Amino acid sequence: MVAHAYTVAFEGVDARMVEVQCAITPGMPAFAVVGLPDKAVSESRDRVRGALSTLHIALPSKRITVNLSPADLPKEGSHFDLPIALALLAELEILPKDAVSDTVALGELSLDGALIPVIGALPAAMAAAEENRALICPAASGAEAAWVGGCQVIGAKGLMDVIQHMTGRTPLAPCDPGEVSHAPDSRDMRDVKGQERAKRALEIAAAGRHHVLMVGTPGSGKSMLAARLPGILPPLTPAEALETSMVHSLSGLIEAGGISRHRPFREPHHTASMAAIVGGGRTAKPGEISLAHNGVLFMDEFPEFPRAVLETLRQPIETGEVMVARANAHIKYPCRFMLVAAANPCKCGYLSDPARACSRAPNCGEDYMGRISGPLMDRFDLRVDVPPVAFRDLDLPSSGASSRELATRVAAARAVQTARFEDHPDMHQNADLEGDLLDQTTSLDTPARALLTSAADRFGLSARGYHRVLRVARSIADLDAQDAITRDHVAEALSYRLPQGAP
Repeated sequence: MVAHAYTVAFEGVDARMVEVQCAITPGMPAFAVVGLPDKAVSESRDRVRGALSTLHIALPSKRITVNLSPADLPKEGSHFDLPIALALLAELEILPKDAVSDTVALGELSLDGALIPVIGALPAAMAAAEENRALICPAASGAEAAWVGGCQVIGAKGLMDVIQHMTGRTPLAPCDPGEVSHAPDSRDMRDVKGQERAKRALEIAAAGRHHVLMVGTPGSGKSMLAARLPGILPPLTPAEALETSMVHSLSGLIEAGGISRHRPFREPHHTASMAAIVGGGRTAKPGEISLAHNGVLFMDEFPEFPRAVLETLRQPIETGEVMVARANAHIKYPCRFMLVAAANPCKCGYLSDPARACSRAPNCGEDYMGRISGPLMDRFDLRVDVPPVAFRDLDLPSSGASSRELATRVAAARAVQTARFEDHPDMHQNADLEGDLLDQTTSLDTPARALLTSAADRFGLSARGYHRVLRVARSIADLDAQDAITRDHVAEALSYRLPQGAP
């Protein structure tokens, strides 16, 4: 008879069930793995043979065939070691076949039989829960997978532990969900001297998940401000932590203690390739925009990124998803992030300082910022100038609200939005507002409507820009704990949208 075990193959953040079939038939001694395996899967037979030899389990002098079904689905990764070993042990009647077929297994085997952690334990647990099966995985991955409450997760340190568990000799206790605790962030917004307007812009952005562009001379504090942004963001909700960790699990970024409730903060270098930012490569892996899902993507030296990379951000910013298309895969990843971009005003960086600007000013500034296309620039909700701080001001006492005070106000505004979008699962923050709900939640009184209409007509706001002003005004009203959007809210929202110095 044929023994059956189950594991998963990954397609983006989804895990597809794979049936591992093992048959031992008369013939020349051989060990074959079929079913479109990659090199790592094909090498599983040697790791399985070595692990069984360490446990003093001899393989028969017959032909062993392992089939990974469906055969047309590519199989990649070393996590197929454990299910292949279980199917083989069931076929050898060392393990009960029904116990093996009722579980989903994944894990890499070392030659001494120990189980090595693998990526994707969280998506595998989701797939196991849908199939009403238990999950067996390496002990180091158990705390991560146990966050899926719909299935029992068994973490084992080695193949012998799995054998004793399935035979009932030494049952293993189910794993408990783990959470990685982080030390309190010592960076505070009050560390940044001056820049009160930029701090206010980041507070508004954090409240409604709005995209921000900061422009200023080198050393004005743009990177300092961005680095302190995670300190004012609320922790991930359980649902957000789960969907964010699904992406991080596939990238091997989850620590052994479990998943984290801290929002991601990704800061790729401006020399990063398109595949690194958007996702791709030979196996269509998630990129930085997906790793920043439900968090912050900070892109310093924004105009220095390749033009093709910047233009690919336009669609993910709008939809919150990215389709990575390759010859052998079409994978969709979530990427609902807050983009914080920083840029110098020109190539030399000192356009606003006549004593230090280059001889090409002001044309150099137009050429440099011209690297950011109009459609991409239109997607920034807030644009703020970050002027240089005089060295004499650095000795002044700290001013403005602390990160803890800002975090309290942001959390209160986010709580209002959570109640607002309770019946709209596809929307989460004010930046997602659209359609009828946008009209309902951003109704303006006559003075506010007149101001916005006049500004849109005078400065040629696009339809996208018009709606983004409304969303920002809604976030400002939420920070003020007001249901109605007033003229002052619209005026402040417009001040971050229109050219600086506009009357």
